[in-house]
Amino acid sequence: MKPSPTKRSGKGVWRKILLPLSGALVLGLLVLGLLPKPVVVDTAEVLRGPLVVSVLEEGKTRIRSRYVVSPPVAGYLRRVPVRAGDPVEAGKTVLAVIQAQPSSFLDPRAKAQAEAAVRSAEAARMQRVEQVESASSELELARKELARADQLRTKGAIAVREFDTAKNRVDMLNNQLGSARFALKVAEFELEQARAALLQATGAPAETGQPLEIRSPVSGFVLNVFEESARTVTPGLPLLEVGDPKDLEAEIELLSSDAVNVRPGAEVSIEQWGGGEPLHGRVVLVEPGGFLKVSALGVEEQRVKVRVNFTDLPEGRLGDRYRVEARIVTWTGAGILQVPTGALFRRGNAWMTFLDESGRAKAVPVEIGHSNGIFAEVKSGLSEGQRVILHPPDTVNEGARIAPRPGQ
Repeated sequence: MKPSPTKRSGKGVWRKILLPLSGALVLGLLVLGLLPKPVVVDTAEVLRGPLVVSVLEEGKTRIRSRYVVSPPVAGYLRRVPVRAGDPVEAGKTVLAVIQAQPSSFLDPRAKAQAEAAVRSAEAARMQRVEQVESASSELELARKELARADQLRTKGAIAVREFDTAKNRVDMLNNQLGSARFALKVAEFELEQARAALLQATGAPAETGQPLEIRSPVSGFVLNVFEESARTVTPGLPLLEVGDPKDLEAEIELLSSDAVNVRPGAEVSIEQWGGGEPLHGRVVLVEPGGFLKVSALGVEEQRVKVRVNFTDLPEGRLGDRYRVEARIVTWTGAGILQVPTGALFRRGNAWMTFLDESGRAKAVPVEIGHSNGIFAEVKSGLSEGQRVILHPPDTVNEGARIAPRPGQ
């Protein structure tokens, strides 16, 4: 029995329709396969928020007030009884003993020199007394100004920066007063030593045989011993060095181009000092003079020393000339429009970035301000909420198809 004409014609129609559709589908798949795939990229959003710019450099701790002990007269030095690290007490601990030599102590020239040394020491002491009084007066005035600034700050009458300046001035004058008092103690010690030398120069031969004891001018620790063995010494020869490790500051050597942006009172984070958490401090002084330093690569660099006071110094953990790293804040801003620096690249003299616009890359010029190495201030070219491409690969160019990495 033969199939009906109707059924045969129906199969022929479907065959005519399916064959072109299959060919079109295969051709479409081939075209899609040959089209370039979107480049998978990392993106980030342009945000507005606080921005802190800082500079990171190596430095070392140092005792703020230190004293080098030297004999006031010539004589024979007995073996030094102390070693580096030994505690000393002002006016009590014997640091060195000079054996008198009558022939030199009774010499007229030695006598005249001893009398001149006494007069010089008395004048130096009077000068130190005046410095202590002057520093005390300035500190008292600065404290009054700080109290007034605190009252005005609570009322919103002055800026926080002005209050911080007043507070930093009090801290600086406190340090100056401490240094002045230390210098006064040293001057009094030198006066006592000069008088002792004069007594030996004018005394009887029996008296000149008495040894001259050099006692510690300050309380603290022995830092260095320069002359340990017994020997003949001359006036002014460095014997040892004493100081108080609790009176520490940090000395940071910055490039002069970075130091010009550092101001007294700037916040400092002390890192890589050996402890778990960073320490905190504030800049006290940016020295006005620089010096030349050759780096490990042989590059000549102009450096400036910046002195930092600790605000949370751990007792007994840091000593003199310990290595530290300091992160010094040079600029801060609130509500700053910022973009990750990884999204920026140079094209000629202009900064550029790629925007993600509906799956297409668009290169736009950007004007950049302050930068901390991670984020940069945007002055123009971008708006808050836009998404930029981080570390764009070479395959990304103007109009290229892009796709955010999964999970972003």
